[in-house]
Amino acid sequence: MATSMPAEHLAPSELGTKEYWDRTYALELTNHATNPSDEGTIWFSDADAEDKVLSYLERLDDQGILDKRETSFLDLGTGNGHMLFALRDAGWEGPMVGLDYSGASVRLARRVQEGRVGLLGGDGEEESGGGAVQFEEWDILNSEAGEWLGDGFDVVLDKGTFDAISLSGEVGAEGRRICEGYRERAEKLVKRGGRLLVTSCNWTEAELRWWFHVSGGGLVFEDSIRYPSFRFGGVEGTKVASVCFRKRDDEHGP
Repeated sequence: MATSMPAEHLAPSELGTKEYWDRTYALELTNHATNPSDEGTIWFSDADAEDKVLSYLERLDDQGILDKRETSFLDLGTGNGHMLFALRDAGWEGPMVGLDYSGASVRLARRVQEGRVGLLGGDGEEESGGGAVQFEEWDILNSEAGEWLGDGFDVVLDKGTFDAISLSGEVGAEGRRICEGYRERAEKLVKRGGRLLVTSCNWTEAELRWWFHVSGGGLVFEDSIRYPSFRFGGVEGTKVASVCFRKRDDEHGP
C-alpha cells in the first residue's frame, strides 16, 4: 500500500484558522438578525454541489442502501446548517446532528432553525418532518465526542471541512500538519457499514481517495459524484470533487 503523500500540503491560509470562521459566522449572525431571510452562505453553490449530493443520496435510497425514514446524518463543519435543512426538506426523517468548532456557526444554525419553525408555527416536528436537527459546538481534532455520537452515523457529510483543516498551518505533537490526523478522527464517527461523503474544492478525487483510503484505516472507496469538467492547459478537471467512502463492516475485509 502506498504511503507517500499524494501531493504537497496546501499552503497555509487564513481560511484554515478558527478565528477566520468565528469572524465569518459572527457577521452572518448579524446579517441574519437584521434580515431573517438571509440564512448565510451555501457552500459550493457555484458547482451546484448541494443538489448533486442530495440527488446522490436519493439514488442510494432508491437502491435500498439508505432509508429516508431511518438513516442518520452527521454534518461536519455544519456552518449555517443548510445541508441538513435541505435533507429535511427532501424528506429524510432520521436523526441529524450538525457540528462545528465555531460557536458562532452553531448559534447561527440554531437561529435559522428557530426561524424556520416560527414561519410554520410548528414545534420542530412539523417543520422538519423528522424532528428538529441537533447542533453542537465541537472540534473534531481536539475534543472527545459527546452523547450525540451513540454508535455512530449512517452518513457523515464533509462539505469543505477537510479543505479548511488542510489550509491550517498548525502542527501537532508529532510534528505533522493537523490535517494528517483528520481521517482517523472522522472515521470514528461513521458506524460500521456507514458512509463518509467528502466534498472538496482543494483536492482532486484521486487525492481524496489517497487521504481517506490508501493512507490506511477502515474506509474504502465506494463511488464519486460527477461534475461538469473543463480542460485547461491540456489537463481535464472539475472545480469540485465529491467522494463517498464506506466503512468496513469488520476489521478483515470490505
